[in-house]
Amino acid sequence: MIPHPRQIQAFLAIVRTGSFTRAATEVHLSQPALTVQIRQLEEALGVRLFDRDKRQVHLTLAGKSLLAPLERVLADLETVVSTSQDLATFRRGKVTLAVLPSVAAGLLPHALRRFREAYPGIDVQSHDLVAEQVVAMVKAEEVDFGLGTRLTPDRAVTVDDFLEDRLCAFFPDGHALGGRAFLSVSEVAAHPLILTGRNSSVRLLFERSLAREGAEIQVAAEANYMSTALGMVRAGLGVAILPASAVEAGSVAGVSSCPIRAPWLTRRIGIIRRAGCSLSPAALRFVEILRQSAASEPLLHFSLARGAGPR
Repeated sequence: MIPHPRQIQAFLAIVRTGSFTRAATEVHLSQPALTVQIRQLEEALGVRLFDRDKRQVHLTLAGKSLLAPLERVLADLETVVSTSQDLATFRRGKVTLAVLPSVAAGLLPHALRRFREAYPGIDVQSHDLVAEQVVAMVKAEEVDFGLGTRLTPDRAVTVDDFLEDRLCAFFPDGHALGGRAFLSVSEVAAHPLILTGRNSSVRLLFERSLAREGAEIQVAAEANYMSTALGMVRAGLGVAILPASAVEAGSVAGVSSCPIRAPWLTRRIGIIRRAGCSLSPAALRFVEILRQSAASEPLLHFSLARGAGPR
């Protein structure tokens, strides 16, 4: 039988006070109840712990041998309780996530600021990656969750709808595409294009749209990062196809943007986690703040997916 923590506390109180009576007062028990606790502890351990007469209480040899181990057991249990309480109340903890570069540049900084102001004891670590790498990190349990797009069906992960992000064309100021409310895929395809890497969700979505339209394109350059693509736009190398969330990152002199109108050019970004795995209290709270930030930051060019309110 495994000793109960209250039995160990009773034992250590007697050692500290040298008296059953004083120990009973310290642990808020009657003396008979304390005696029962010690008897049960001795039965669990199979040894006698104390010798006592009318005046004194002495540890037996077995009691002396077990004193340090029992002190460690109680200290470890108290650490477990304290740590679990800290985790449950967000006083300490760690959150790790993998996010699409557009989310990392737009939404994530706003959510991080809110979260760190509210919970300074929790460490948040993020990785900005393309869609397939986000899913890979979630499946490998290298992060708590991801913010990304599932490119193909995968039973190993669960995806909760979160945001919708429309694709836009980015071009130099004064470009022929300027001055319009919307652009069609064919209008954009008529110009040299700067595209993201082939393993990005933006590239895959745009190429699917090209296939639907039967359009052919000239790829002027490829870039893995939005900042690189926008730099190429400023240099006049072509028109970049990027998510609408890049508008904030692209709001610099010399670059304009316009949404591309096509019903299949809306990218759905979800909260991705391993199937059957629960998030920690800190990770759940961070997800809540991500949702709040997406709903309340007027400058972000995301829209909440339908049915993706706080949960």
